[in-house]
Amino acid sequence: MNYLITGATGEVGSRVVKGLLHRNVRPVVFVRDQAKARALYGDNVDIRVGDLRDNHSLRAALHRIDVLFLLNSGPELIQRDAAAAQIAKAAGVQRLVKLSSLDAHHQVGTGVWHAQGESAIRATGIPFAFVRPTGFMSNALFWTSQIKAEGVLRSSTGDGRIPFIDPDDIAAVAIEALTTVKYVGESLPITGPEALSYADMAAKIAAAIQKPIRFEAISEEQERSRMAKWEESSAMIDAHISIYRAIREGRLAAVTHEVERVLRRKPNSFDHWLHRNATTISLTSGTGNRCRKSSLTADGSTSRAW
Repeated sequence: MNYLITGATGEVGSRVVKGLLHRNVRPVVFVRDQAKARALYGDNVDIRVGDLRDNHSLRAALHRIDVLFLLNSGPELIQRDAAAAQIAKAAGVQRLVKLSSLDAHHQVGTGVWHAQGESAIRATGIPFAFVRPTGFMSNALFWTSQIKAEGVLRSSTGDGRIPFIDPDDIAAVAIEALTTVKYVGESLPITGPEALSYADMAAKIAAAIQKPIRFEAISEEQERSRMAKWEESSAMIDAHISIYRAIREGRLAAVTHEVERVLRRKPNSFDHWLHRNATTISLTSGTGNRCRKSSLTADGSTSRAW
C-alpha cells in the first residue's frame, strides 16, 4: 500500500510518518517545505511538494496513492476536506483517514468545522475513518512562558475537566486506521485516561519541574481580550472561547476507551507525558500563556489559536 501523509512535518503528522517508518513502510509526504521534510526524514520518504489549498498539487501528489492521511484546520477546512476527498476518490485512492476532533461530536468550537468536513467526506462516498482526539497534552508546552515568568497558569475553563491525550497516542491510533480496513466507516473518539482541570495540570507540572505554580481562573471577557492581542481571527477566537465554555460547564469531561480498544493498551497519562517533557517545560521560554487545545494548521503544525 502507498500512503500519502499530509501535515507530515507537524506535531501529529510527523509522528505518523515516523511510526510508519518504524513498521518498515516508506510513506509519501505532502509538504510545502521540501528542505524541512528532507531534514526530518532524510531519504527514507518520498516527498511531493504542494499545499492542500492547491488542488492541482494535491491531484499530482495522489498519483498511485492507496491511502490518504488528511489533516486540515481553520474555517476553510470544510472546503479543503471536500476537495481532497473528491480528488482522492477520482484518483482511485482506496481509503481516507481524517484527523478530526472530538469536538465534532459535541458540535463545539472548531469541532463544528470538523463535523462539516466529515460530512463533506462522507458525501463523496470514499471509504473513510475519522480519528477524533480531544485536546493535546502538548498544549502544556505553550504555557511555559507565563509559568516561567509568573508561576501562574490562567484560563477561563474554571473547575472544568478535560481528558487531554498524548500526541503519541493520536498518531498510533491514526496508524492503525491507515494500515487496516478494520475501522473503515468509524469515528474514533480518543482521549487520555483521566479528565483533569487546568488547576490539576498546573499542580502536576509544578511537581514535575519542582517550581510553585498556581492556577488563576479568568472570565471569558479577559480570555477574549488576551486572545485578541495574539492577532487571531474573530472566527478562531469565538471557536476557542466556546470550547473553554464547554470545558467549564463540564461538557467535555467524558473519558473514552477507544485508545485501549484500538491499541490494546491504556492511553498514556498526563504524568507519563510530563515525565518525558518536564525538562522542555522547565527550560523553554515558550510562546506565551496560550492555554488551549491544539488547533492544527494545514501543514499539521500547532496553531497559535489558543
